[in-house]
Amino acid sequence: MAITAIVALAAGCSTTTYQQIDYLQDITRNETLDMKENAGIVIQPQDQLSIVVSSRNPELSAALNKPMATYAAGSEITTTTGGSIQRILGYVVDNSGNLEFPMLGTIHVAGLTRWELQNLIKEKVISEGILLDPIVTVEFMNFRISVMGEVNNPGTFSVTGDKITLLGALSLARDLTIYGRRDNVTVIREQNGQRSVYKVDLRKSSSLFDSPAYYLQQNDVVYVYPNSVRAGQSTINENYFKSGNFWISLSSVAITVTNLILTLTLRK
Repeated sequence: MAITAIVALAAGCSTTTYQQIDYLQDITRNETLDMKENAGIVIQPQDQLSIVVSSRNPELSAALNKPMATYAAGSEITTTTGGSIQRILGYVVDNSGNLEFPMLGTIHVAGLTRWELQNLIKEKVISEGILLDPIVTVEFMNFRISVMGEVNNPGTFSVTGDKITLLGALSLARDLTIYGRRDNVTVIREQNGQRSVYKVDLRKSSSLFDSPAYYLQQNDVVYVYPNSVRAGQSTINENYFKSGNFWISLSSVAITVTNLILTLTLRK
């Protein structure tokens, strides 16, 4: 009877752990799910953009491009090229969502994807008669996301390109710790003067894949809440240092060290 009870208890603990820890528990083997369309990240005020225009006439297209700047790792722009990287200076979108572009003047870019901005600049360059065959490339220079809370490597990460999923961000942070709540991953997003908060349960495919936060936007903050075990540990540690037991123990150590010093002194 005792052995049976122990086996049942172990099985119950195993089931509880499985339900709390495993991702995507409702997906069956070889299941195919429809993908949510990714419209791409949109340009927002204070974004930094790299915009390059090229054509078969490099002299004319050069007038539409910013000059090159030389960057050294961990330093400001430098004037030397030894051990440094050259990059084209970017455009900063102002608080009204505009940027000033050479020969085209003010362009409202907020709310556009980089693909839409590429087409818009191309059309303007052609309609103004500046170039007949422009090729426009737009890249985000400040696409960053932050991951905080119960992950193994919290921090702010730069993203190459313009696409990263919530699972990709958690991978950059080296996954959740064993104490992270899989059912309460929060994404905080600031966009169009509003702050949106999304809650995602990583254990359920619909909660994850159908969430507006599955594809992250620039400057999103991902926060993983601690589970009850971690919260309990924090409370225990805090109460211990606040309790009299801690100070009694500290006093005992101090008395012991003092007695030891006196004993050694008397022996001399």
